[in-house]
Amino acid sequence: MKVKVCLVQDNPIFFDKEKTIEKVEMLVKKYAEEGCQLIIFPESFIPGYPRGFSFGATVGRRTEEGRKLYAEYYNNSIDIESEDVKRLEELSKSQNIYLLIGITEKQRQQGSLYCSLLYISPISGLLGVHRKIKPTGTERVIWAEASANSLVSFDTQIGKLGGLICWENYMPLARLSMYQQGIEIYVAPTADSRETWTSTMIHIALEGRCFVLGCNQFFTKSMYPDEYKSLVDDEPELMCRGGSIIVSPFGKIISGPLIDKAGALISELNLDEILLSKLDFDVVGHYSRNDIFDFKVRDQPEIKKE
Repeated sequence: MKVKVCLVQDNPIFFDKEKTIEKVEMLVKKYAEEGCQLIIFPESFIPGYPRGFSFGATVGRRTEEGRKLYAEYYNNSIDIESEDVKRLEELSKSQNIYLLIGITEKQRQQGSLYCSLLYISPISGLLGVHRKIKPTGTERVIWAEASANSLVSFDTQIGKLGGLICWENYMPLARLSMYQQGIEIYVAPTADSRETWTSTMIHIALEGRCFVLGCNQFFTKSMYPDEYKSLVDDEPELMCRGGSIIVSPFGKIISGPLIDKAGALISELNLDEILLSKLDFDVVGHYSRNDIFDFKVRDQPEIKKE
């Protein structure tokens, strides 16, 4: 089976949920017209990854200005029970594409936020949500930790989909939780634009014997609205170089990395390559050594069949 995929490397309309959704609609329609079946957006594309922000938090002290900034971020984040998600579901259905998009998620009855990845099907609507199980560094100021029930995966008409967000991909057991589900298209939205990220994506493809789709933003300081620019005075103009990449189950780079510009990576994946790659290595099959190792994830859902 062949699947045409698109990784969108672009910038949101920062901290503006409505305008960013409008941009998503425009970009999805553009790439759907090119025959793409799966379209992926980066980590926290809605309402934006707050690179360089401190939210006024230091050890032992928080500022009033930082609290107000958090409230603004919260108000522009997405509730998955809201009309915002229904709008994305309708977009997926009308364009006949699977849509995977990074958001900052708020939940009713809570004041916490999560770094989340929505899986949306043109057939079934919202299939489910993966929430980051470990925010990195000072991301922990703004994003809560999720539990194993967010380690979701989906058996769809375009293959078995799953993945992890940004530095979750450096957690070996989290990766193994995905491999055990038989993931064929492994999605890795990120905010990491270092050259070493390319090596990470190649390693995961070889280890998991799956297609790996690493999707990042391209972002410059001048893209911030004027009211936020003083918060990032010490940051370089080029804040995120991108680096989106598509890798085959043999560890071969199919497309990318896309560096220092906005754009998209579009490729056709032949899922038959996955089986061919497992002749000599299968991390949960003949290379697993279950007689030595015992691995279990508490409360991880079974792969959901569409």
